[in-house]
Amino acid sequence: MADLKDKRIFITGGSRGIGAGIAKVVAGAGAKVAISYASRSDAAEAVVNSLPGEGHFHVALNMSDDA
Repeated sequence: MADLKDKRIFITGGSRGIGAGIAKVVAGAGAKVAISYASRSDAAEAVVNSLPGEGHFHVALNMSDDA
């Protein structure tokens, strides 16, 4: 993996599955990561807290028809 120090990466669906895995890989390469989640803020927070480094965060993303 390339050095991603000083890069910022936004991952949609980063609170579980493939998105969470990608978040861990890019954070391990030095990136600051923001992940979105649709309904499980606890899962998103757990992923963010597990990432190496600092400056990561999560945001809610409402893609429903009610938005």
